[in-house]
Amino acid sequence: MIRRFHTLLWHEISHYFRSPLTYVVLFFYLLLTGFIFHAAVSVLNASPSQFSLVEAFFSTVFFWFSFILIFPFITMRLFSEEYQLGTIETLMTAPVRSGEVVLSKFFAAFFFYVVLWVPSLLYFVIFELQTGARAADAVGPYIGGYGLLLLIGMFYISIGCLASAMTSNQLVAAGISFSLITILFFMGLLSLALNVNPFLRDLTEYLSAIEHMMEFSRGLFDSRPVVFYLSMTVLTLYLTFQVFQYRKWRN
Repeated sequence: MIRRFHTLLWHEISHYFRSPLTYVVLFFYLLLTGFIFHAAVSVLNASPSQFSLVEAFFSTVFFWFSFILIFPFITMRLFSEEYQLGTIETLMTAPVRSGEVVLSKFFAAFFFYVVLWVPSLLYFVIFELQTGARAADAVGPYIGGYGLLLLIGMFYISIGCLASAMTSNQLVAAGISFSLITILFFMGLLSLALNVNPFLRDLTEYLSAIEHMMEFSRGLFDSRPVVFYLSMTVLTLYLTFQVFQYRKWRN
């Protein structure tokens, strides 16, 4: 089982890095995160602030815009491309389990997601070397910010996997995942805009990634968001498995 999963995972990862589009996405995302970091530094230089550079980096509008937008690009081809090209039939008749297929595609997408964000760590290293100033007072904001980045990424990638498993059209898969992620992401802001009752507002703010990132990037850790993102990732992957199984037996 482990050998089959490793083979599938390596196949999915290599498929990412054989595509020229992957390197285009990496290049432009590197430029975009560099611009986001520059914007965060500029904001702090403009006036005195109680926020650290790590907090500012994770709270700019450009950061959240790029963050939401990247998931449909990462996940839209995972199952949809296989359905469209007909290669899914070969995969379905191979001696592999559906769960192994789903997990291999999920972890391959997650690996690529991690590769996208690794270079941003270098920005903080270069900043501290060049200025002699600290981007954060302790290591907690780094662990909190990037740790939550991974947790939210896992959940949103699982949503993209589910969307891709539902359709053979990559653009439709991208549209579904983008819509779901956007609604979930801005749920806290929507609750304030709609002036809902206090209980519902507190609930939606608890589910809001913005609120979670504000706390974690300060080095304030809360186990509830960790449990939420991990459990929702497992649930969404289970739904993806069921959709994949349904399409497998229907064909």
